[in-house]
Amino acid sequence: MPRPKHREPTITPGEPAALYCRISQADDDDQTGVDRQERICREIAERRGLAIDPAHVFVDNSRSAWRRNRKRPGWDQLLERARRREFRHIIAYHPDRLMRQPRDLEELLQVSDEQEIVLHGEANRRNLSDPDDRFILRIEVAHACRSSDDTSRRLKSALAERAETGMPHSGKRRFGYEPDGMTVREDEAEIVREVFDRYLKGQSPVTIALVLHKRGIKTVYGKEWTQGTVRALLDSRHAAGIRMHRGEEVGPGKWPAIIDAGTWAEVRARREYRSAIHQTNLELRRFYLLRGLVMCGRCGTLMSGTKVGAAPSYLCTRKSRNDDKKCVRRIAAVKLEEFVTEAAIDLLGRLTVSGQLASATPTNALTEAVEADQQQLAELNQMWTAKEISTAEYRAMRKEITDRIAKAQRRMVVRPVKLLDGLTGPGARAAWEADEMTDERRNAVLRFLFSGVVIDASSKPSGVFDWDRIDIEQNQL
Repeated sequence: MPRPKHREPTITPGEPAALYCRISQADDDDQTGVDRQERICREIAERRGLAIDPAHVFVDNSRSAWRRNRKRPGWDQLLERARRREFRHIIAYHPDRLMRQPRDLEELLQVSDEQEIVLHGEANRRNLSDPDDRFILRIEVAHACRSSDDTSRRLKSALAERAETGMPHSGKRRFGYEPDGMTVREDEAEIVREVFDRYLKGQSPVTIALVLHKRGIKTVYGKEWTQGTVRALLDSRHAAGIRMHRGEEVGPGKWPAIIDAGTWAEVRARREYRSAIHQTNLELRRFYLLRGLVMCGRCGTLMSGTKVGAAPSYLCTRKSRNDDKKCVRRIAAVKLEEFVTEAAIDLLGRLTVSGQLASATPTNALTEAVEADQQQLAELNQMWTAKEISTAEYRAMRKEITDRIAKAQRRMVVRPVKLLDGLTGPGARAAWEADEMTDERRNAVLRFLFSGVVIDASSKPSGVFDWDRIDIEQNQL
C-alpha cells in the first residue's frame, strides 16, 4: 500500500521568517559573501510572502559549520528564537550554510518537532516535519560532512608534508619576512634583531613596545606595538628558523633565520625564568573582590586589579596601548571594595528571604527602553528597504541597537536567588563576614547584585579619594 503523501505546508502572507547567512572564511570581517546570501534570502522571502524582522537576521561571518569546536553565535541565537516560537520559517541560501554536521541537523529537527519548521532555500523548500524531506536532508548533510572531512584530511596531509620538508607555514605574512615566508625583509629584520637585543639587555616588552611606537613602527598588520605583540615576536620560532607543526618543533626550516641559535636560546631561558616568577606572583597575588565589575567611564572597558607601586588598584585595561586609546585611569582598590561591599550589605539587608526587596516598586524603564529600541529597529529596517542607508550603515546601526536590547533583556530576566541563601535580611552583615564565606562567593554575589561599578574621572586633588566618581549600577532583582 503506497504511503500517503505528506501535506504541503501552508504559508500565511506576512508570516514571520528568519534569515541565516554564513561564510566559512572572510578576510578582515569582509561581509561580501553574507551580504549576497542575505539579498538572495530576502528575494525568496518576498516571493513567498514572508516577513523578515531585523531581529530575525542571523549572521555568522568567517565561521565554519563543520568544525565541531567552532562557536556559531548566529546559529545558537537562531535555535533559541525558534524554540520561543518567534517564527516558523527559516530561509538560507543552501542547507550547507546552516549545517555541515549531522548533530546540527538533528538539533534543528528536534526544535522543528515542536512547531513544524519549514526550511526555504534558493533551489528548494524542505518541510522539516515531512519524513521524506527529513530523509533527504540527512543525506545532504552527511554528504556535506563527508566532503568537509575529505578536504580536511587532504589539507592536513599537505601541511604535514610541508612541515617534514622544512617549508614554512602558509597564511598571513610574518614580521621580518615577505609573504612567502622564505625571503627576509631586511628593514623589518633589523627591528626583530633590535627587539631581541633590547630584551636581553633587560628591557620589558612594555618598554620595547613604547620605543617602537615613538618611532612610528607598525606591526605586520599596520597596528601599534603592545607588550602582547612584542612577546609574540620573542616567542616566534619562525624568526629563529625553526619549523613548528601542531605545537611541536619538527626541525630546522629551509628559510634564513633572522635570530641566531645562541640569541634564541638565551631569550628562551629568560622568558621561561620570567614566566616562573610570574606564576609565583600569581599564586601570591591579592584577590580583587570586584573583578569583572569595575568599568572605566571613559573607555567603557573593564578595569583590572593590579598594584600601582605598593597600593592595590583597579586600572583601565587600555593602560598598555600606545595609541590615542591609551588610558591610565585608576582607583584605589581597598576603599572602592569597602564602598561597594557596604552597598551590597545594605541591599542584602533590605531583601527578604525570597530575594525580593522588602519595599520596592518595580520600574517600567527597562521595558519602555526595549520597546523604544524595537521601534527604532523597525524604522531602521524601513530606511534600509527604501535604500536610504547602505547595507554597511544598516548593519552597524542594527548591531548597536540589538546589543542594547539584549543587555536590557538580560537585566529583565527573573534570576534565581539560590546564591543569596543565608545572606539576606537583618543578619546580612554577619553572614557576609563569616569565616566560611569565601572571596569567590562574595564576588559572585556582587556580580549578581550589580551589573557594573563605573569609575568616572576624579575631581579631587591628587591623594584625596573622590567618592563621587563611583557609580554602582544595580541589576534588576
